[in-house]
Order: sequence, then structure tokens, then C-alpha cells
Amino acid sequence: MSLSHNLLTGRIPVLVGNLKSLTSLSLSSNKLTGQIPESLSRLQNLWHLNLSRNGLSDLLPSNGIPSLLSIDLSYNRLNLGIVPEWIRSRELSEVHLAGCNLRGTLPNFTKPDSLTSIDLSDNYFTNGISKFFIKMSSLQKIKLSNNQLKSDLSEIILPVGLSSLDVHSNHLYGSLSSVLNNKTSKFLEAIDVSNNQISGSIPEFNEGLSLKMLKIVNNRIAGHIPSSISNLVELQMLDISRNQITGTIPTSLGLLLKLQWLDLSINGLTGKIPDSLLSIENLRHANFRANRLCGEIPQGRPFNIFPAAAYAHNLCLCGKPLPPCKGKKLGKMGQ
Repeated sequence: MSLSHNLLTGRIPVLVGNLKSLTSLSLSSNKLTGQIPESLSRLQNLWHLNLSRNGLSDLLPSNGIPSLLSIDLSYNRLNLGIVPEWIRSRELSEVHLAGCNLRGTLPNFTKPDSLTSIDLSDNYFTNGISKFFIKMSSLQKIKLSNNQLKSDLSEIILPVGLSSLDVHSNHLYGSLSSVLNNKTSKFLEAIDVSNNQISGSIPEFNEGLSLKMLKIVNNRIAGHIPSSISNLVELQMLDISRNQITGTIPTSLGLLLKLQWLDLSINGLTGKIPDSLLSIENLRHANFRANRLCGEIPQGRPFNIFPAAAYAHNLCLCGKPLPPCKGKKLGKMGQ
């Protein structure tokens, strides 16, 4: 039963516990308030429960829900402190507890091999990430963003089948190569390590990677963009802005034909924007602001119709949407 995305108000009725045949209950994105009724524990056949994005307060079924496999209590007024024991000890596949005022050490799930998706973002966890993934052999998606986790990336051993890693806005440090240069990287489709303290350089990329999104915004990453970035043939979003990356933009970047979002802003890139990027026909957003780029902007769509702000604060970029390059202007005057 799904009543999500409505304007439901008031409390969840206690009588919902009488719906003995209910297998799925989704009341997310409403305006429900009050406590989560203990009567939910009587739903012997319930396997999916989603109460996220309401105004619900404390009280969860103290003994749990017997057949539950998936639970989402994110973004309520819960003040859990720690993940309840009945959630940590149950054989669950999905646990989403974002914004639940959780704190301290990341939880120890006693049956971690059943978990496929975890979202513990927007909480106050401070430690435990280096040992968190132990025995999570089935994990595919993990979101631990916007906590206060501190660890060297090299100490984090990711599950082999992981497809999505989101740990942005923490205090992680070390080298990006420890995430991308191991046996798990060929399965990763999305990586977001933005707003941390990661250093080192962007590693070389091997063939056969499945990455569709790579976000390393606002770190301390230096060095060049490797030419082997062309091996990321599935890439749709590349955001390496707000780092200390130098060197030129490799012409091989133009081989990423599925790219839709490109942000290289606020680095130390030099040289020109290569015309090879005109081959990326699906590009919807690009930002080259605040580098040391010079020369004519590629004169073709969409580069010549992006806003001028996308090219601002460089050394000497010219051509639409900026003023004409001097040499071209003089050539026209002489005709």
C-alpha cells in the first residue's frame, strides 16, 4: 500500500496494525506527526516500510517487525542517537536512516552480508568507517555523506560488488587512487568524495570501468588530468572543480561521448579548451571558470552558447560567448 506524496496529516492510526496481510507500507513525503505506533510490530507479513520525510517523532516497534526486509525512516523528527538493536540484528536488505540524529560510531550490523543498500547520510557519525564494510559482501549502494567521519581512504576496504559510493562532506583524507585502483573499481558506477581533504593526483583509468559519475569537488587534489580519462566511456558527469589541478585539458576528453555535465572550474588549468570537446553532443552543462586558460573557445554548440560566466576569470579566453579573439577581429578589418 502506497500513500506517498500526498498531504496526509495527523498520526499514523494504531489500527494499521490490524492489516495482517499487508506486505508493503509507504507513507513517505506527507505531513504525518506523532509517534510511530507500536502496533506495526503486529504486521507479520510486512517486508517493506517507508515512513520517510514526515514529522514523526520517537517510538519504534521495540521488538521489530518479523518479516521486514527494507526500512526507510529518513528525515523525520526522530532523535535515535544509535541505530536500534532490532534493526542492527535483523536480516535486512535496505536500511535508510538519513537525518535521524544518529551519532558516535557507525553501527555494527550483526548480519551484514544481507545488506544491499545503506543510507546513513546527514547524521553525526564520527568514526568507524574503516571497519564498517567488513563482511558486507552483497552491498551495492552506500551513502554516508554529510557526517563527521575521519579516516584515510587507504584504510577503507570496499565490497567487491559496490556500484555507488557517496561519502561527500566528511573529513576523509589520503589518495583517490586507493578507491579507483583496486579490484572493486570496475563495478563502481557513481563516486562522490567531494568536500573532503583528499590529496594526491587523479589516477590513471584502466579500460572496462563502468563509471557514470565522478565527483571529487573541493579537495586538495593536484597533478594533471590523465589522458586515460578517455577510458571512462560510460561517464555522464565529471566534476573535478575546486582542486589544485594543473596542466592542459587533454584532447582525449572529447572521446567521452556520453558526457552531460563537465565542471573543471577553480583549478590551475592552462592552455586552450580543445576543439575535440565539440564531439560531445550530449553536453548540457560545462564550467571552465577561474583557471589559467587562453585561446579561442570552441566555436560550435553548445560551447559558444554557454553563459559567459562559464569562462570568466581565465587568462585570455576569447570567442563567443566572450568578445572576439583579437587576431580574428583584425582579419575582418583588413578585408
